[in-house]
Amino acid sequence: CELCGRKTENFTLHHLIPKSRDKTSSNTAVLCKACHGMVHRLFTNKELEKDYYTVDRLKKHSDLMKFIEWVKSQDPHKRIKIK
Repeated sequence: CELCGRKTENFTLHHLIPKSRDKTSSNTAVLCKACHGMVHRLFTNKELEKDYYTVDRLKKHSDLMKFIEWVKSQDPHKRIKIK
């Protein structure tokens, strides 16, 4: 995962600029399901497009930083439910 660094078999592609905002953008990041779920829990598509359109920018958000630190200690094969 490009955010937490965990090695897992269940990766997803996160469109750094949401497809609903730019259908032509091909910039993606490979994220585990837990990180991908948390990104979409924390940010609207408008926020992702305007402020969090790179992995580095995502990593600098304080709430996501806390989640990344926690998730890194979790079993990468364990399903993590994002509420």
